[in-house]
Amino acid sequence: MSHDDLRRAGFKERTRVDAARDRLLGAVTPHERIQRLPLARADGRALADSVVAPNPVPGYDRAAMDGYAVRAEDTFGASDRSPEVLLEAEDEVGPGEAVRVHTGSELPPGADAVVMIEHADAVGDGVEVYDALAAGENVGEAGEDVAEGTTLYEPGHRLRPSDLGLLKSVGVREAAVYDPPTVGVIPTGEELVQRDPEPGEVIETNGLTVSTLAERWGAVATYRDVVPDDPDAIRAAIQRDLTKDVVVTTGGSSVGERDYTPEVVAELGEVLVHGVALKPGHPVALGVVEETPVLMLPGYPVACIVNAVQFLRPVLKRVGHLPAPSHPTVEATLARKVASEPGTRTYVRVALDGTDDGPIATPTRASGSGVLSSVALADGWVVVPERSEGFEEGATVAVEDWEWSG
Repeated sequence: MSHDDLRRAGFKERTRVDAARDRLLGAVTPHERIQRLPLARADGRALADSVVAPNPVPGYDRAAMDGYAVRAEDTFGASDRSPEVLLEAEDEVGPGEAVRVHTGSELPPGADAVVMIEHADAVGDGVEVYDALAAGENVGEAGEDVAEGTTLYEPGHRLRPSDLGLLKSVGVREAAVYDPPTVGVIPTGEELVQRDPEPGEVIETNGLTVSTLAERWGAVATYRDVVPDDPDAIRAAIQRDLTKDVVVTTGGSSVGERDYTPEVVAELGEVLVHGVALKPGHPVALGVVEETPVLMLPGYPVACIVNAVQFLRPVLKRVGHLPAPSHPTVEATLARKVASEPGTRTYVRVALDGTDDGPIATPTRASGSGVLSSVALADGWVVVPERSEGFEEGATVAVEDWEWSG
């Protein structure tokens, strides 16, 4: 279809969000670049292999309390009125003996229980014990925390600081992890400048926003210079970044006179989807060139962000073997009615206010995909599904924290 034909055709049909995402992910192949990193550099990386504990934690039986290590059988019958008197020893616990221990210290040979310090008194060379113990009482056994040979993590697990501490505790010093996915972010539009705009010019923000979001989602982003609305320049920019795992363009994705990007991608490869039933941001296009996914995001800032969350995030997760947990949500009461077009999934930006009766969600703006402040000053968004015409005032809604870094 020529550029003029595409303009005249417009968006007569729009693909549902889930179908568009599935079509895109079906064209994505996870990369297989792996490296071994010391634990201090592995935070946030996805494991390429399962990890099995080579050593138990703790590696020895240890005292779980301050007190005296004893043989449990030597305390049978001990009570407040009739204490058992044991001889205090230094290193080993023999029959009728006790050794002073501290929480976490190794249990001396011969001992199988620990009398808490408050249940014993040192008297001369002996120790009066006022508590009868069972074998193993107040003792942390070797492997109680982690048994040797336990599978701790499976491939694809994204390492967190607590994971790194656990791995170090079992004797692991480095981990095999996948390289982070790479993405080239290409802003398009000859009206875009980086600073001090003249009349008719606009400061470029989409490239910065998308690059930063991609980094939050575990990728390494390359934020490119602005490319003008010229098919040859757009083609060269996309071809340059086919060495990346993903290519993202911002602007020029619709069917206007200067919207050349979908046409260029169709020439170089295949456009899988052009036009999605979501608001704001329906003029998104999704394609693939030489097995590299190319996401053509709209130029309006809010529309660009909505589509980045819906399509770029899952693609990066798939390419980089990273988990894709759902965004956290909080239930809130809607401050006023919001409407939605049936068959379209709508993302309503809201601000949250705490009250004695729970959070109140107030829409920052019901429309306006170019109003960046409506997202930047919001606490999240409410998703109105395709089957709904909106939510009434007072409805309980789920506010999604889309800027969460997971």
